[in-house]
Amino acid sequence: MLSGIRTLLEKTNHPERSAYIWNAINACLAAVECPVILMVMTRTNGVYDAGVFSIAYAVASLMMYLGQYGLRRYQSSDVLETFSFREYHGVRFLTCGVMVLASLGYCIYGALFLHYNVSKFLVIMLVCMLKYVQAYTDVFHGRMQQKGRLDVATKCSAARYVLEMLVCCILLVLTQNMLLSVSACLAVSIAEALLTSVNEGKHYGGSLKPAFGWEKTKLLMIEGFPIFVSLFLNVYIGNAPKYAIDACMTEEIQAYYNFIFMPAFAVGLIAHFIFNPIITKYAELWVAKERDLFVKLVKLIKKQCYIILGITALGLAVAFTIGIPLISFVFGADVSAYKKELIIIMVGGGMLAYATFFATVLTIIRRQRIMLVCYAISAGAALFISRPMVEQFGITGAAVLYAVIMTVLAIMLFITLYVGIKKERRELI
Repeated sequence: MLSGIRTLLEKTNHPERSAYIWNAINACLAAVECPVILMVMTRTNGVYDAGVFSIAYAVASLMMYLGQYGLRRYQSSDVLETFSFREYHGVRFLTCGVMVLASLGYCIYGALFLHYNVSKFLVIMLVCMLKYVQAYTDVFHGRMQQKGRLDVATKCSAARYVLEMLVCCILLVLTQNMLLSVSACLAVSIAEALLTSVNEGKHYGGSLKPAFGWEKTKLLMIEGFPIFVSLFLNVYIGNAPKYAIDACMTEEIQAYYNFIFMPAFAVGLIAHFIFNPIITKYAELWVAKERDLFVKLVKLIKKQCYIILGITALGLAVAFTIGIPLISFVFGADVSAYKKELIIIMVGGGMLAYATFFATVLTIIRRQRIMLVCYAISAGAALFISRPMVEQFGITGAAVLYAVIMTVLAIMLFITLYVGIKKERRELI
């Protein structure tokens, strides 16, 4: 059966074209997973449970980046294979273990200081474990992408998203039990990961046995640390308004904020997955250290910036016109009072897409230590002003905070990237 699954996943006559198609499908599924579950949950369980699931998904997304440690970008752009797959796998074992401990620690903190009840505690922990599966299988997907088979990786991931949504939503409709639905969703996710991602990982990695050599592990952890911190802070910055709402407002307000936040999140996520297939290509152009290839790389970067601008403009057009009625219909809740906030958040979503793209290119050109400063400044600002903004201005404060922080971050990363490219250009001329 396992060989049959592998044959099905690898079947294509055009791997590169298949990678783009399946990457787009995977991007859409990743973008709609939380909204689809919230859409069903609001109708079956009400706005309160939707608010609980929203903060659970936000916390789990943050923890997932702790598990991934930012090494997917580094691994997929490691075209010279400085580190072996077993070494990447060993580090992922360690970081995912830390992810579990951190998730448990956050839930205990919530119970002690944020008055989480048992149900909320368990739901957050379960959703964190759902993201644990994604964080762990990501090391296998990175290997597939490194070997030119991003299409296989995205098929594995897409299948997991579909199964998670189907199982969770069907059980919500049948039982109206959020805890049971999320538990079953986790079980199905683990089974799917073993049959696809881990099964394929053995084929591309040669061995599933992780390597824990001290020198290589330490070096890889050092190399990945700036990327990890940057991505971790990126997610924290994006979710800072949600954490502030969780600390000082109601579950219902949390749900409404997440309803209008979803379109912006989708813009950022879709833009990210659009340029995900070309990371390895960017890396190959960069490491060649040839003037003509460098010029080609710069043109590709400019082209991607225009694509992100187009996606953002389309998102804003939808927000101005049918955004509010559409969101109200999809989630079964009246959000007509939040049109201004939706438009502000959509601007922030576009800036998030730019920030993520600039950070990816900075990683490829190995300037991740410098970009860490940009994220640290933005995260520090979010940490100190998010709660006062939300306490004083509510959802409007949360929306403005998100847009301003993301804009500042994108500008700082752009300047860093511009300086790096100018320096390389001078060296090649």
